[in-house]
This record gives sequence, structure tokens and C-alpha cells, in this order.
Amino acid sequence: MPATTLQPPVASGEPPRVRFTRDQVEQMMAAGLFAGQKFELIHGDLIDKMGHNPLHAFAVRILAAMLAEVFGALRISTQTSIEIAHEDERWSWPEPDIAVLAQAKEEYSRRLPRGNELILLVEVADTSVRYDSITKRDLYARAGVPEYWVLDIPGRQCIIHTDPDQGLYKSVRIAGSSEEIAPQSAPGALISLAKLLCG
Repeated sequence: MPATTLQPPVASGEPPRVRFTRDQVEQMMAAGLFAGQKFELIHGDLIDKMGHNPLHAFAVRILAAMLAEVFGALRISTQTSIEIAHEDERWSWPEPDIAVLAQAKEEYSRRLPRGNELILLVEVADTSVRYDSITKRDLYARAGVPEYWVLDIPGRQCIIHTDPDQGLYKSVRIAGSSEEIAPQSAPGALISLAKLLCG
């Protein structure tokens, strides 16, 4: 009987993914499964937030300090979760690098601030520029975050999103490394991108 050559199986796509809900993640956190780890939940995927490079950490620290001078330290939140739009909250629980609160409310000791209770949100992107500029941008627009910056480290620029309307930012502009930028709510508080990007 002649030998039969077996053909490799036809690929049927990517392996199945396990998506998590926010409730499941909160239960796992309560059980201590993520002790010592930093992550965020985006569209059911757990995104690792450990291991930021030195320039990322530097930019977050310097920008947070600059914004604290303008708005006060109590209104600056770094790498802390926010509440997003109702339609997204089951599958997503983002943790932006910097959030500027409209008010430092005492009730934030019992709940997270909502997107429309912020005046500015910033993501510092070294390896995640596309992700922050598309996927997270849309989450933040639907949450009503009035102004969203993506500090693009490799591109040496800042992508500035403003005027959210029906889940989309109507205005997007790019500021180069030689420019100064300011939050819409404090137009006189100019921030040097060169300083954030180390020249």
C-alpha cells in the first residue's frame, strides 16, 4: 500500500481569546491574583502596564508636576483608573497616565471620577502610539473627556484631541517638539514639549 502524505491542517485564524469583564477582573483582584502587577482592561483584554522605560516615567513625572503648578496637586491623578461611558464599562477599565480633575471632590474617596468630570487626560506613548491614538481615544471620547493628549515619544510630538461630540473628537491637531502647548481650560499655562521630550 503506497504511503500517504499528510497535509498540515488549514489554519482557521487566530487561537481563541479569553475576554474578561470588569466584574471578573475586580473579583480576581480581590482574590489577590494581581498583587504587585499593573494593568488595565481594554475591550476585554488585560494590557500589561509594567516596565515603562525611563523616558516614559520621566515625561509622566514632569508633566504631572507642571500641571500641578497650574491646577493644584489635589486635582492631578497619575496612573489611576477612571469611569467611562456606560456602553464601554463592562469590558474596559482604563488607567490613563495623567488625569486632571475639574474639581477635587471628597466623594472620589468612594468612587472613581467619570470622564466628563475631567478637564484633561494624557497618555504618554512610547510603544503604544497607535493604540492610544485610536482605541483609547475612542473610549475617552465616548466618556466625554473634553481634552485628550497623546504624548508621542518616538514621533516627538503631541496629538491633541478636543471637542468630543457623539463619541468622537471633532478637533485633532499635532504639535511638534519645538512648540508649546496649553490645556484649553488654562490657555496661558504653556508647556514646552522640548522639555518633556528631553530636547
